[in-house]
Amino acid sequence: MKKILYIFIFSLLLASCGEYNKILKSSDYELKYTYAKKYYEEKRYGRTITLLEELVPIFKGTSKAEESLFLLAQAFYYDKNYETATQYYKTYYTTYPKGEYTENARFSAAYSMFLDSPDPRLDQSSTYKAIQEFQNFLEYYPQSDKVQLAQEYMFELQDKLAYKDYMAARLYYNLGNYMGNNYEACVITARESLRVYPFSKLAEEFQILVVRSRYELAANSIDARKSVRFRDVIDEYYNYLNMFPEGKYKDEVTKYYKASLQELGEQIELGTGADASSSKE
Repeated sequence: MKKILYIFIFSLLLASCGEYNKILKSSDYELKYTYAKKYYEEKRYGRTITLLEELVPIFKGTSKAEESLFLLAQAFYYDKNYETATQYYKTYYTTYPKGEYTENARFSAAYSMFLDSPDPRLDQSSTYKAIQEFQNFLEYYPQSDKVQLAQEYMFELQDKLAYKDYMAARLYYNLGNYMGNNYEACVITARESLRVYPFSKLAEEFQILVVRSRYELAANSIDARKSVRFRDVIDEYYNYLNMFPEGKYKDEVTKYYKASLQELGEQIELGTGADASSSKE
């Protein structure tokens, strides 16, 4: 029975391949288009792509031009070739700015770029382009039912960019005074990221790096600079509390605050909430 079943399946495959080869060789473009859509519905995207790549230039200027172009973009998308899918989606909405599928094409172009966005350790040029594509979609379709999705994907992409900055800031901190003042570089990188990505999930991580770096800068300074730099630590302590009143690094920043006050020869009067803020001199 197994042998019969294998023979039957093999026969079907042969018949299918034979049918496909006949379609490829056919000069009947209408028939080819019918089969392109048939293969698309069957999720045989490779065959769909092969047929449509021939048909799209032929159908240009005809009633099937718009649909065939969008279908080709969709086939590449479902075949997980996101870079090529993006190119065809862009070609579609550029060619048909008010077309039947333009809203979907604009969103899908951005989403394809989202899916193709690389690891944070790699160059993020395509991530910036994906964010811009989502912004364009939101400008063109502010009432779309995909607005919330587009915003969520944009935030995810921004978090990826923020993480890349975080890795750089953390590296500067870990390098410390090795071959230069890396603590200052850490502060600059972290602060810039907080400015650009204020709602990032990594905001607290950036701010604690600033506090730590400020303290290390002060602790390793020459006497003439210690006073100013320990006051910088105290300023960053209050910045942290204002941003994250119940932050997970509260005990750590309080330790830096106390040590800085001691270095400055000031009395420590720690309170909680408003009392803590009022103790700053």
